[in-house]
Amino acid sequence: MKKSSISQTIMYLCITLYSALCLIPMLLVLMISITDEDAILKNGYSLFPEKFSLYAYKVIFTGGSQVLHSYMISIIVTVVGTSLAILITAMAGYTLANKSVKYRNVLSLYFFITMIFSAGIVPWYLMNRWLGLTDNILALIIPSLLFSPFNLFLVRNFMNGVPDSLRESATIDGANDLTIAFRIYLPLCTPVLATIALFYGLDYWNNWWNAIMLIDDKSLYPLQFMLLQLKSEISMLNQMTMLAGADDITLPSESVKMATAIVTIGPIIFLYPYLQKYFVKGLVIGSVKG
Repeated sequence: MKKSSISQTIMYLCITLYSALCLIPMLLVLMISITDEDAILKNGYSLFPEKFSLYAYKVIFTGGSQVLHSYMISIIVTVVGTSLAILITAMAGYTLANKSVKYRNVLSLYFFITMIFSAGIVPWYLMNRWLGLTDNILALIIPSLLFSPFNLFLVRNFMNGVPDSLRESATIDGANDLTIAFRIYLPLCTPVLATIALFYGLDYWNNWWNAIMLIDDKSLYPLQFMLLQLKSEISMLNQMTMLAGADDITLPSESVKMATAIVTIGPIIFLYPYLQKYFVKGLVIGSVKG
C-alpha cells in the first residue's frame, strides 16, 4: 500500500509539473498581450512585465462592431459547418461499416486516394466560382464541408466495433437504415463523433484561406482573416514609419500578435473541456478497431 501511495504521489507530481509547463507558454502569451510595446522591445518577452498596457486590445477592438461581427461570422460558420460535416461523415462511415453494402471496399479505396492525391488550388478555385461560392457565407462553409478521409476512417473503424447483431435485430423489427443509423449507431458512437467534432471545429474556426480566395465583401470576413489583415497593416505601418525616420512612433506589433492569439483561442479553450472525456476514447478506439 505504501509503495502504491508513493507511486501515485510521484505520478500526480509529474502530471502537475507537466501541466504547469504546458500552462507557462499560454501565460506568457497573455502577459505579452498586456505589456507596453516599448517594454517588449527593451526587455523582450517576460512573464513579469515592466509596464502594463491594454493598448493592443484597444487597437483590435477599435471599431469593435467589426470585430464582434467577424466573431459572429466565425461562430455561425463553425457551428453550421461542423454540424453538417459530422452528419456527412457519420453517414458515410455508417455506409462503409455496413457489411450489406456492395463495393464498400472499393468506396473506401476511392476515399483513401483523396488522402494521397490533390487536384490543386486552380481546379479548386474554378469549381467554387462555377458553383457560385464567392462573396457569400456559403463560400466559408461548403468548400471545407467535404469530410476529411482521416475522420471518415476513424468513424468507420469505430462503427466496425458495433456488433452486427444490433443491426440485424433492428432490421428484423422493420427498422430501415436511417432509423438504425440515428437511433442505434450514432448514439453508440458519441465518443468518436465528439472527437471529429473537435477536429472539424478547429478547422472551421481557424480557416482564413477560404476568405482570402473567395471573399471580397468585408462584412463576411471571419475573425481569423480580419485579425490577419490587422496584423499585416500594423507591420506595414511600422515599416513605413521606420523608412520615414519617425523612430519615436511605435505601433504595438508584438503585443497585437499575442492579443490576437488570446482573442482567437478563447472559444476553443471553453469548448475543449466538454469534449475531452470523449476525445481520447474516440481517437484510440477508432484508430485500432477494424
